Amino acid sequence: MNVLGIETSCDETAAAVAAGPRDIRSSVIFSQVELHGPYGGVVPEIASRCHVDSLPGVIDEAMRTSGMAWSDLDAIAVTHGPGLASSLLVGMATAKGLALRLGIRLCASNHLEGHIYSLFLAGGAPGIEEACPFVALVVSGGHTCLVRVEGLGKYGLLGQTIDDAAGEAFDKGASLLKLGYPGGPVIDRVARGGNPGSVRFPRGRVRPGPGLEGLNPDLCFSFSGLKTALLYHLRDNPAEGNPARTADVAASYQQAIISALVERCDAALRDGDRCIGACGGVSLNSALRARLGELAARRGIRLLLAEPKHCGDNAAMIAGLAAAGRGIWDETAFLADADPSLPVC
Repeated sequence: MNVLGIETSCDETAAAVAAGPRDIRSSVIFSQVELHGPYGGVVPEIASRCHVDSLPGVIDEAMRTSGMAWSDLDAIAVTHGPGLASSLLVGMATAKGLALRLGIRLCASNHLEGHIYSLFLAGGAPGIEEACPFVALVVSGGHTCLVRVEGLGKYGLLGQTIDDAAGEAFDKGASLLKLGYPGGPVIDRVARGGNPGSVRFPRGRVRPGPGLEGLNPDLCFSFSGLKTALLYHLRDNPAEGNPARTADVAASYQQAIISALVERCDAALRDGDRCIGACGGVSLNSALRARLGELAARRGIRLLLAEPKHCGDNAAMIAGLAAAGRGIWDETAFLADADPSLPVC
């Protein structure tokens, strides 16, 4: 199945063409980082307006570089959630219009499932059946959750953040340290020159209580207290203008986030799991990859990582997922609306 995928869940405008579940012929991403940088985070209205302006050109480039003609397409796939409502609507309206104009099938895809599927787009990655069962850590600017994967479309939510996503914590930390935006890459870079043990930041333990919807609190995350702890630490121990001090604080802050993620991954694994996987933009973090590698080696399982080009929001994962037959299809897809809070399962 030849599929044109469209991804506009947040601030990346993306399109890709797949000729099969793992045969990505083109992938184009237009980044809006420069537009949102002055605000220290994504501004929904700016994001959606930029999607309107840039999506036609991104789609044209994806089709041109794929080597396919419009008549070669069998389906259009588009993210319908979760994400920013205004951004999702741009992609969905475009996809529906194209599918109607071309007279081909339409698929509405789950963004989180797409990230999990991105683990299998990497060269040398095993087949999904070979990897299962495994635990996937989906970690990005908007999402942080642990998912048990028993097979394609067979997911169970194990834990999630009860407040902020890890990527949001990185962005806020970088802002407080005056390092710039986006926070994840810059903290990763600055932290390499610092001592991660210089400051003891909280790991955000979650207590049993309302709002967990039956989830195990030991597998859930909380990063709001960590951000507050950094704010108070910098108030009492200013680091601005002191590169060495800034590096130490950045390394310690990063260590707190990474430790929280890896410790929950370790707790989520059970006998018989074959892999631990990490996907989403934060999975690019070098310290996280190193710690997960150590965890996988200690537990005697395989580490699955998405290729860097497929870690952030991208349409290759959406096109490939649809080519594998997943998603909401045809008439139901045409009737589907944007779902900003769509769960992974």
